[in-house]
Amino acid sequence: MNPIFEELDYRVTPIGALSLRRRHDLRLGQEVLEIKLGDAFLMSSHFTASEVALARLGLADCRTAAPDVVVGGLGLGYTAATVLEHAHVASLIVVDMLDAVIDWHRDGMLPLGSVLTGDARCRLRQGDFFALAASEAGFDPEQPGRKMDAILVDIDHAPDFLLDQGSAGFYTAEGLAALSRHLKPGGVFGLWSDDPPDAGFTARLAGVFAEARAEPVIFDNPYLGDTVTQTVYIARASGAVAQSDG
Repeated sequence: MNPIFEELDYRVTPIGALSLRRRHDLRLGQEVLEIKLGDAFLMSSHFTASEVALARLGLADCRTAAPDVVVGGLGLGYTAATVLEHAHVASLIVVDMLDAVIDWHRDGMLPLGSVLTGDARCRLRQGDFFALAASEAGFDPEQPGRKMDAILVDIDHAPDFLLDQGSAGFYTAEGLAALSRHLKPGGVFGLWSDDPPDAGFTARLAGVFAEARAEPVIFDNPYLGDTVTQTVYIARASGAVAQSDG
């Protein structure tokens, strides 16, 4: 019989204590995997609707035939795995600051690890996504300055609810403009948020990108006995939209 609760790994990181937990949820009647940073829950395998929606909405807006994609934030791997479900995706770079999270996927501790590490299109890169977004070199160490068709981000809880204050500059107009320079003309930026749509942040996106909108993602939360609304923001860089990966 599986234990009701098991801590699979615990690491001290620059932004706090990180733990991977597995527990049998008696209410749901299923096994749940969770990542916690200190006392805060980062991700649960039971609540993945908006992580999946981030990939699907971002790629639906990406009009290139064979897009090159960056995912910022690995977590339990749901956004990255959903990107790879799309056979037309040419390449995927997943950036995560925490070695532990990458190790959990590479070592087979997480169910989607084999999906990500077994797909030749996918590379896992340890690094500070926000520093890379602000840099000239960008996200691909093998091709500095490489521009992408889509950049999808799921790291902080929301634009004004951060895991670490070091990312605060990313959500300013200047930070978003720096990120946009790593997109091809017409490329797509997608951002996950744990909060309902924020008109102020949508307007900030619209001031930087040619198009911007907020897509609410609504799902049931059995613990609350109610629905929860999270958000995927989608924005498009200016310029003509490419029709191939060339």
